[in-house]
This record gives sequence, structure tokens and C-alpha cells, in this order.
Amino acid sequence: MTVSMRVMSAGVGYDYLLKTVVAADGNRPLSTPLTRYYMEEGTPPGRWLGGGVAALGKGEIQVGDRVSEHQLQLLMGTGHDPITDQPLGRAFPTYKSQEARIEARIADLEPTMTPGAKGEAVAQIVAEETVRSTRRAVAGFDFTFSIPKSASVLWAVADAGVQALIAEVHYRAVAEVVAFMEREVAATRTGATAGDGAVAQVDVTGLIATAFDHFDSRAGDPHLHTHVVISNKAKTVLDSKWRSLDGRPMHAAVVALSELHEAVFADHMTRTFGVSWEAREMGRDRNPAWVITGVPEELVSEFSTRARHIDVEKNRLIAEYVAQHGRQPSNATILKLRAQATLATRPEKQVRFLADLTTEWRARATKTLGRDATMWARQVTDNDKPLLLRADDVPLDVIGELGRSVVEVVGEKRSTWRRWNLMAEASRQTMGWRFAAMQDREAIVAMVADAAELVSLRLTPPELAASPVVFRRSDGSSVFRPKGSTVFTSESQLAAEDRLLERADGAARNGREDHAQPRRGRPDARGRPSRRLDPHRSVRTDARRAGRPRRGGQYHMLVLTPPVPHPADRAPVAITCIILAVCPARCLRTGS
Repeated sequence: MTVSMRVMSAGVGYDYLLKTVVAADGNRPLSTPLTRYYMEEGTPPGRWLGGGVAALGKGEIQVGDRVSEHQLQLLMGTGHDPITDQPLGRAFPTYKSQEARIEARIADLEPTMTPGAKGEAVAQIVAEETVRSTRRAVAGFDFTFSIPKSASVLWAVADAGVQALIAEVHYRAVAEVVAFMEREVAATRTGATAGDGAVAQVDVTGLIATAFDHFDSRAGDPHLHTHVVISNKAKTVLDSKWRSLDGRPMHAAVVALSELHEAVFADHMTRTFGVSWEAREMGRDRNPAWVITGVPEELVSEFSTRARHIDVEKNRLIAEYVAQHGRQPSNATILKLRAQATLATRPEKQVRFLADLTTEWRARATKTLGRDATMWARQVTDNDKPLLLRADDVPLDVIGELGRSVVEVVGEKRSTWRRWNLMAEASRQTMGWRFAAMQDREAIVAMVADAAELVSLRLTPPELAASPVVFRRSDGSSVFRPKGSTVFTSESQLAAEDRLLERADGAARNGREDHAQPRRGRPDARGRPSRRLDPHRSVRTDARRAGRPRRGGQYHMLVLTPPVPHPADRAPVAITCIILAVCPARCLRTGS
């Protein structure tokens, strides 16, 4: 992924920001080109980004202005305006620490308790509070935008002119994706404290962000990336009040943003240098990687020290998992083990001169290539002007076919999906196309996602009543329904679940035929025979019941606890549990 995100909490999160993201910022004017940082230790100073900065102070801050540490402390540390020091809406909430919660609960114990009873109660309180995580106020979101490794390698060994152009391509791609986030992702909620359940998700005027550029990985390899730290404070379009961002779409859109950013960066590189791109396989548990054609895999591997260390630790963790469980881990488990390996092998960040790093990188690349690395980079970036697509160049029948393909691929990974899942896969399937502008790519990806929605089955019920115009977005949707929250499935998913239900029917019938005893349960306390529950019928009943919408149009699942099975029904009950686990689409479908 070229985009990752971590939530930054107030206090601890701000300390992390200063130590790992802002650390080693140089005291240099922002207008200085990136290549001028060669003889400076550290990284370029942070800069303001996002349409929301215009609302700070009296408009003194402009996009691209340098961020001072004092301004950052006011915004991210206290939630205040970095110019006026006035609070932006409500203050960050404070939550009790684990120790404070334990002390408060112990103080509430009855004073008449015996020493033994009080000791047991205290032990239980400590045990309960130890497993609970401490809530922290969200100060912002740290989105890390990285360029593909092949592009980082090219940037690392190229001459100063090409380096500056690649860096500019990176900056433009980041700015365009942040602007996309402002249009499609960023939102806040109003009415949450009214107590009547009428919570509206409304648009914001823009994001307030700060961008910090970094050159290398923790292993000292070339890794051009930018930390975009987005403040949790945003001004609402509806009433111009300051509120907190809705974190749900910020989390849900990460994968789609990553796929879009990679494609947008590739478009910019092709427009600037005429380079082409190709997909290379990365193993069974990872998606193919898009790399610049002409950058050999040997060179990419040479500058992937962190990836090698992570893979070694991941393989060790997988071996431990197999020894403990007797089977190979699932793909989801492998991803978790890889994340664990990433943290376990994470070295301390070292601050070095970019000039020293570049000299070292060029020497390593020259040795791997067997020729001068800078001359090689000049040849890779010297190409004819490429042919680029406009949105109206793509036929509608191709878009429809891509939409069906997107649903097919997404359906192989999940039983239900939402808009952001379709957007991510649409970006993947159009990654091989090079577009003339961000607007063209954004339009095609949205059209493919629309086509995918058309061939999907909608599980979320429609709105029961029309909202007034003031409570509708520009696309006509109600603000009382979060953007991208509609749940979809497909006919093939339901057909597969039907086959599983049919097999369960067959197993249930066979179990009843093989057992000659009447279908009566054990007698109750008064000696009367109790009516036994057909476990498979209970699945169908529960599936129908689960399809009924709750208040607010949301579906809910009812947990079915099967009775103690009669010996003849043990197999059907086992299949009952399987059905409930693997047929969520069926259980969500009305009347199923």
C-alpha cells in the first residue's frame, strides 16, 4: 500500500508526532528546492496543506506556508487555532487513566464489607480494568503517502534535475488525493448530543493538514514519503461551527485512497517522463506490485532491506503459528503476523545528510547495475511523449464490463461490500491505464464503481421517507445516512449460500431418518415432554427475523443459541453454526 493511516491521540499522539514525524526538521525556507537540502542535516520543514487552513485566524495562513512547532502544538496538542490560540469547538475530552478508574471503583465499595470479601472485590476490579483499554481523545490522523519502491530508487540515483521533478510529481499526487479526500471522505456529525438519534453526517469546508517530507526508510534505503497529519478539527458547511471529523469514513477509505494515490502518481510520472508501468507478482499473501518498466527487480531488492527483515520475521512467526495450531494461517492472519513482524524489526530512525545518503545509494546502485547509476536513470526517464486517456475515451460497454469484473473479484474476498471496497478494486483494475488528468481518472473510477453497484444486490433498505432539501447532499442522498454505508452482495453469493443451506437440509433429513426415536426432548421438571427445536428450521427463522430492519433502517443479527442437540441432530447443529458464520448475506436479506 502506498497510503497508510494511524490515529493520533491528544497528548501521547502529539508526542509521537514530534519525535518521529517532525523530528530533524531543518531551519530552512520552504521555497528552497528539495535538492538544496543535500548539505543540510534532517528533512525539509513541514508545510500547511488543505482547504481548511483558510479558516484559521484571519486567513494569515496559506497553503504551502511553513509550519512552526508552536503552531503545531496549539493545533494538535490542544485543539486551538494556531494563530489566535482560541479553541476550535469543544476541547479534547479527557478520560480517566487505568489507575484512576481502579481507585474510583475501590472507593465506591461498601465500607461494611469483610476484609476477605473486599480483597476479592478489589482483585476482580483490577482484573477487569487491566483488560480495558484507556480511551484517548483523537487529535488527528497521520496519513503516510509513499511512492512505489521503483520510483524511490529512480529518485535516489538520478541527477539533481530529475530528482526535483520526481519530488514535484510526488507533491502534486499527494495534493490531489488530499483534495479528493476533502470532496469524498471528510465529513463531520451534527446532532449527536441531541439525544433523539437524529445524527446527520454533513460536509466540511476543508481539511486542516500539515505535510512533512522524509527521504529514507529506517534501514537507510531510499523511501520518499510524506506524512500528512490531518487535524481532527473541521468547520461544518451547514452552520460554520467547528466540530470533530467523523472517523468512520477516514478508516473505511484508506485502501481505496492507497490504490487511487498509486495510480495518480503513476499518471504524473508518465506525463512527466513518459515511463511505462508493469505489475510484478509479490507472493501468495501480497497483491502484485506496480513498478516502472526498466527498473530491474534486482535493484528494487537491493534497496528493500526493511522488507527482507520483515519477511524473515514474518516467516518465523508463521512457523510458530503452524507448530502451535497444526495448520497454515489464513491470509488475514498472515497480514496480522506481518504487521507484528514490522513492529518487531523496527529500528530507531537515524538523521543523516541527504548528500551522504545519495552518494551511498548511487554507489550501491552502480554496483548492482554494473554501470553508472545516474546515467542509467537518465535513460529510463528519457522517453517520447506518451498517449494519454481522457474520460470520454473509455466506452460505456467497457465500463460496464469492468463493473462486473470488480464485483466478481470483490465477491471472492468478502460476502458483502460497500462503496469504498468497489472504489479500491476499480482503481486496481484501471491501474494499467494512464490518464491525462486527475479528473479523468476520478471520473472513470467512480463510473466503474457505479456500474459495480448496479450489478450488485443492495441489502441496505431504501429510505422510508424523503428528507427536506436542506438535509440532502448535492447528489440527493440524505445526510442522515452516512456516505458509502450501503451494503451490497451478489446473486452468486446468495446462490453459494443456497447450496450450503441445501446441504444442511440433506444432512438434517439424513440425521432424522437414521434415528428411530421420536422427536421429543427430555422431560421438564414436571415430567412433561418438552417440544424440541429443529436446529435447521431455527436457522431459517433467524435468517428471516434478521432481515427485518431496526429503527433508523439498520439491519441487525439475532444470535441463535441452539438447544442441547439430540444425538441424531448433532450434525445439523454443527452445520447450523457454519451457516450462521458463512452466510451473512443471506441473513441480511429481507424475507430470506
